[in-house]
Amino acid sequence: MIRPEDAQFHAPTSDDPLWAETNYFGLYAGQDTDRPLNIGIYGLFREPLGVVGSTVSVNGRRVRAPWEADYWDAWEHLVVPQPSNLLDYELANGLKVVATDPNKVWDVRYSDPAADLEIRFRYTALHEPYDINDPDMDPMAAKKDMSKTWGHAYAGHFDQSGHYEGEIRLRGVTTPIDCVSTMDHSWGVRAERQTSRLSWMHAHVGPELLVHGLFDFDTENGPDGESPLRLTHGYVLDHGKLKGLKAGSGVTQRSHLYPERIEISVTDTEDRTWEAAGEALTTFPWQSQPGVVGHNSLLRWTLDGQTAYGECMDFVGMGELGSVYGRVFDRVHRGS
Repeated sequence: MIRPEDAQFHAPTSDDPLWAETNYFGLYAGQDTDRPLNIGIYGLFREPLGVVGSTVSVNGRRVRAPWEADYWDAWEHLVVPQPSNLLDYELANGLKVVATDPNKVWDVRYSDPAADLEIRFRYTALHEPYDINDPDMDPMAAKKDMSKTWGHAYAGHFDQSGHYEGEIRLRGVTTPIDCVSTMDHSWGVRAERQTSRLSWMHAHVGPELLVHGLFDFDTENGPDGESPLRLTHGYVLDHGKLKGLKAGSGVTQRSHLYPERIEISVTDTEDRTWEAAGEALTTFPWQSQPGVVGHNSLLRWTLDGQTAYGECMDFVGMGELGSVYGRVFDRVHRGS
């Protein structure tokens, strides 16, 4: 069970210096236009080392290099402000986050005058935090595989969907922010080398209906092949009722590992099956940390016959990416 105090830093349960605590706010603006903006704001705090990495991305394009996006900024060695306080912090990269009401309301601002970028929004939760490690909330919790590097990174973790309201101004153009999307917060040992994969995705019709899921997948079919999906955690918010997912599968069609089309079928604890299909509007290679790439797409979904929006983040470690593209190279250039 997640409590209000879990919005704050946690005492490490390991002496591993790679213990980390994260905040991620994923949102979008202009989603009903021909060029929606996918926005990601992230902090990865390594308190034992006294440093925090932070990335901010704004992207309405199909890109395969971060500098091709509308905006990309990444810092790896910001100093953790002292005294450390995850409820109210301001970083040297221009990010300020205040948990106005812990685990319910966050106020976030980001400013980069050199790029003429200002982002401000209030996030208001639509439901209690979804604890993926609590079997009373998540029917998949007992099946968690702690041998996976993401298992260690998510030793403490919750996902939560909410309403984002504010605006973004980039290079003289102001776009309102008014969307329902999903954030997360995690704490645990986050290895620099990720050796397992994670597909983190969601589709939001609006505050009345949304689905959020975490899936496992593999890369055996190469960067342009299909990937079967296997549900590991997730929930449905159906007209104010939060229901855990107990089963689910799907398939992702890819281009250079970016999700181009996703189809999922998931079953909640009341035995209702939900089906969703999404088509990519954007692509972006998000590096939350140097050793992993989140192949990110903002998708327009159909969920329960209704239009929805939400992103998918397919994380693959650098070592595995080298193997995937090495097989492509061998096939093309060596005829093997």
